[in-house]
Amino acid sequence: MSGVEQASLELTVGPVAHGGWCVARHEGRVVFVRHALPGERVIAEVTEETTRFLRADAVEILEASPDRVVPPCPYAGPGRCGGCDWQHATPEAQRRLKAQVVAEQLRRLAGIEREVVVEEVPGAKDGLGWRTRVQFAATAGGELGFRRHRSHDVEVVDACLIAHPEVEAVGVEEHLWPGAAGVEVIASSGGDRAVVVAPRPRRSVTVPDLEAPASILLDQGKGRTVPRRGSGVLHEQVGDREFRVAGSGFWQVHPGAAETLLDAVLAYAAPEPGEWALDLYCGVGLFAAGLAEAVGPEGAVFGLESEAAAVRDARANLRDLPQARIERGRVEEALDRFQIERADLVVVDPPRAGLGRDVVDRIASLEALRIVYVSCDPATLARDLAWLAERGYALSDLRAFDAFPMTHHVECVALLGRE
Repeated sequence: MSGVEQASLELTVGPVAHGGWCVARHEGRVVFVRHALPGERVIAEVTEETTRFLRADAVEILEASPDRVVPPCPYAGPGRCGGCDWQHATPEAQRRLKAQVVAEQLRRLAGIEREVVVEEVPGAKDGLGWRTRVQFAATAGGELGFRRHRSHDVEVVDACLIAHPEVEAVGVEEHLWPGAAGVEVIASSGGDRAVVVAPRPRRSVTVPDLEAPASILLDQGKGRTVPRRGSGVLHEQVGDREFRVAGSGFWQVHPGAAETLLDAVLAYAAPEPGEWALDLYCGVGLFAAGLAEAVGPEGAVFGLESEAAAVRDARANLRDLPQARIERGRVEEALDRFQIERADLVVVDPPRAGLGRDVVDRIASLEALRIVYVSCDPATLARDLAWLAERGYALSDLRAFDAFPMTHHVECVALLGRE
């Protein structure tokens, strides 16, 4: 390691990069800078050095961007909580930065030139109070907080400003949790609360008296939870339909995201009565329910999900829709196992890693008229769009949503059609 690490550099900050960074240069080397904004002059402290680039934190702002604000959270800033990336920018500026990232990834990885607008999602005034599922890390002494950026160290907090008020009402930060590795708090739109406790190896956790009623679940790893108090089942409301979600199963964390994304997916998918639709990585059945209602009894929806608990939930959530069938399996093998050879339309909502080449090829072989791709990572989305283009599918339209204010994350919904 050279002497550059821990050095202070005066930098002119350039464009935003994927991951909550901005790009600067020092003596010909790229420097990825956090806590800065494009156009600023900053003093940055180097935090990491590789053979190709440096990472740094802006610790002093010499010339500020007009988009800069004082972070509302006292735990935001260099060396502090790593949960938020953009607390030092206005919400409008955050959305512009995210739009630039999506456009840059599409251009660089897929050769697609497209103007992108990131839309605000209702339910997060000033970008705060939206996160309905919050995972706290615990110190060895049982204090709760969040990991610092690129670190295992815990920044102890007494409140989280992006947490939903119903999460904060539980008050887990006000207590010690000896023996715990982490504590997750969930507040559902149906009015349920749950606290999921992950113990350290060979340790037990005594749950303190909480400030608001909540089910208590024990995290057994690999997504499995066991109720210790209460049912461990949460209920989410989207329009007129209620969805059950067991334990810490996947659900959109922004209170407005599920309905916003469902509306966007259905608008792009344009399902017609009698059509045959696939919902891959279907979770607890949010999109499958909307598709099934649209294709009607004369149509069919086939959903695939790899998590057993989510499959059980999806089947319960769609029990009034006999045209919907939910099966467990990984997309890589299950389409072949269930002999799925064609579809009129396909909806995919993969994890952050995206689809990958093999799944792209298999989906393309279905020759669907429309593919709707829901993505939480613009880099893997752009990569997969490039592979789909090789198989004859072109990007027809794209919407992006600020489902994670104050962070660098962004949700995209893309429509692809056969060329």
